[in-house]
Amino acid sequence: METSVQPDKLLEVKNLKKYFPVTKGTFRKVTQQLRAVDDVTFDIFRGETLGLVGESGCGKSTLGRTVLRLYEPTAGKLSYNHQDITNLPMSQLRSLRRSMQIIFQDPYASLNPRMTVGNIIGEALQIHKLFPDKSSREKRVLDLLSLVGLRPEAMQRYPHEFSGGQRQRIGIARALAVEPKFIVCDEPISALDVSIQAQIVNLLQDLQEQLGLTYLFIAHDLMVVKHISTRVAVMYLGNIVEVAPAKALYADPKHPYTQALLSAVPLPDPTRKHQRVMLKGEVPSPINPPQGCKFHPRCPQVMEICRHQAPPLISIGEGRQVACHLYPPKA
Repeated sequence: METSVQPDKLLEVKNLKKYFPVTKGTFRKVTQQLRAVDDVTFDIFRGETLGLVGESGCGKSTLGRTVLRLYEPTAGKLSYNHQDITNLPMSQLRSLRRSMQIIFQDPYASLNPRMTVGNIIGEALQIHKLFPDKSSREKRVLDLLSLVGLRPEAMQRYPHEFSGGQRQRIGIARALAVEPKFIVCDEPISALDVSIQAQIVNLLQDLQEQLGLTYLFIAHDLMVVKHISTRVAVMYLGNIVEVAPAKALYADPKHPYTQALLSAVPLPDPTRKHQRVMLKGEVPSPINPPQGCKFHPRCPQVMEICRHQAPPLISIGEGRQVACHLYPPKA
């Protein structure tokens, strides 16, 4: 009898919180907390792409930065490659950063305009002392430029001499310089022309296959996430409300918020009809979120329990999880 091999968890996030203090007055007294990430739990398996979607301001980018410890967690636990990194001192975290990198959203703002492309990509090689001499570093930079589809002469040029898509390729090369295993892709195509977006997504997929990378892919374009993701997590106001394999989530969304998001996506076939789920009101403030389920003021299927009790994220089988009182935990 064959035993199924369990996928290896590369990143484990448990009850993660990231609050930002809100200050007021001359003496900057802390009066409230902005709950950007509010009790989030999920795993990312080695070699997969976990897509993270949700409306603007729901905490996606903050979550991505917090799992890399670019933001210090307020509470919760982070484990990377079976090592607890929640309170890892900076001296040890620096060596770990080789394995964990980020590709930023804005290729115009994320590259130093005063540095050549060669220096931008090679900077991390010097910091981590990966190549002992200048010639070996330059060879590594040239290899990276070739890997992301840029010509060797790009090495001596400056960021302003490139298009948005080319700059994002430079950002990808910089992230790859130290041979990471896990990359947070923080809306890496949202600032690019539509004609260029597919090229960057295809490049990321090719690199994943070639280098064995694992991605947390943050985006608000649901069709791009469907194309690139192994699994998808849906985020609303600091909480993850649904996690499922990509095909299953798009074919049969369970959470009312996911249903509303997907109903807003235009169908490629105009003859096909689908019912639009209209949400009432605006997204509440993360400074003063609603009691109970945070989605209940806008939910078309709200029940009385939703107003008072927050639903836990539970497994409903077939690799799916949902946080909704429509799916009560099994006794």
